Amino acid sequence: MPDHFDALETRAPTEREADNFSRLPAFLAQAMAKAPGLAAWLSGHDPATITDRRAVARLPVLRKSELMEFQQKDPPFGGFADTSQLKGGRVFLSPGPLWEPQAAGADPWQAARAFHAAGVRPGEIVHNAFAYHMTPGGFILDEGARAMGCTVFAAGTGNTEMQVDAAASLKPSVYAGTPDFLKVMLDKAAEMGRDLSSIRRGLVSGGALFPSLREEYRSRGVSVLQCYATAEFGVIAYETAQADGTPLPGMVVNEGLILEIVRPGTNEPVPDGEVGEVVVTSFNSAYPLVRLGTGDLSAVISEPSPCGRTNTRIRGWLGRADQRTKVKGMFVDPKQIAAVLARHPEIARGRLVVTRDGERDAMALHVEAADGAGTDAAAVEATLRDVTKLGGAVLIAPAGSLPNDGKVIADERDYRA
Repeated sequence: MPDHFDALETRAPTEREADNFSRLPAFLAQAMAKAPGLAAWLSGHDPATITDRRAVARLPVLRKSELMEFQQKDPPFGGFADTSQLKGGRVFLSPGPLWEPQAAGADPWQAARAFHAAGVRPGEIVHNAFAYHMTPGGFILDEGARAMGCTVFAAGTGNTEMQVDAAASLKPSVYAGTPDFLKVMLDKAAEMGRDLSSIRRGLVSGGALFPSLREEYRSRGVSVLQCYATAEFGVIAYETAQADGTPLPGMVVNEGLILEIVRPGTNEPVPDGEVGEVVVTSFNSAYPLVRLGTGDLSAVISEPSPCGRTNTRIRGWLGRADQRTKVKGMFVDPKQIAAVLARHPEIARGRLVVTRDGERDAMALHVEAADGAGTDAAAVEATLRDVTKLGGAVLIAPAGSLPNDGKVIADERDYRA
């Protein structure tokens, strides 16, 4: 097979952008007609005007907590699904709880590209150790592998000895599952005297693949790449590799998605390279989610991938964006810090740091001034108190000194004390 899954992966970025945004207005119009919850959420926005990224950025970001509220008021999908497309399909319930429907067709979560990038080819046998129970994880990878032309053993989770016995008998060449369970299987196989040397490749997700673990797999003859997936969208981005199997930095965004990185607690996209919340719009007509905040942190890598795929690259999963923190018995939310900064355009960036002062909580808003601007710390302190109903110091930080980690609120209290 060719080095790339199809020609879409190597087209010019301008061509991809033009294609996505030429389709978006009609898609939004149809989705709002079929999904009343989405129509209510986007009320006042004309789909015909959403023709570029600047227009998309004017739409509100839908956080999962808000989607859960819609679903609780109008179960199961909160009016965000076109139920006419769900006949013969599956429905899942993820932690939250959040209901998610499976779209029709082969590979609805677009996992085949990730398998291809991991070196998997038609005819191989995949041992799929993702859960098939309630959540869609197992089915996301199952559908993708079968769309690739692979045979899938639906192993699911747990029952390690039985999984080892099954793999020793079936001799799969590919493992799919969480990063650490493959080590559990390989270690158990060694203990049991069973041969799992047939497994040569792995596609993992659902947790961090630490460099030391990846290297251990490599030393055991298994090349492992990872993908970033969610229940709502399936595979959002995936790792690629050099010809010798060495992973390349970052992850390539999947086709058919519009990905943004926004400042946590806001609707505002951040500059490339700055860490923020991953926000995704898909073209899934059965479950049309527009600017859904995943709650995950990442950042865009500006340089194109050496693998030849031309879509945007992100740094992978860098943590959670939900930084809502209780201070002196009251919750402080990133949206509140965004509101403080919005009242002071002379501030370029801000970060609330929560600590302990003796036996009491304390908070300080560290701010960087915009180029050439002066900042009145007392005025910002007054705004901070007005918005959060809590007192806190304001500290002026040198330009570029605040960490680029996506944190709007940093809880630095020592909970071990």
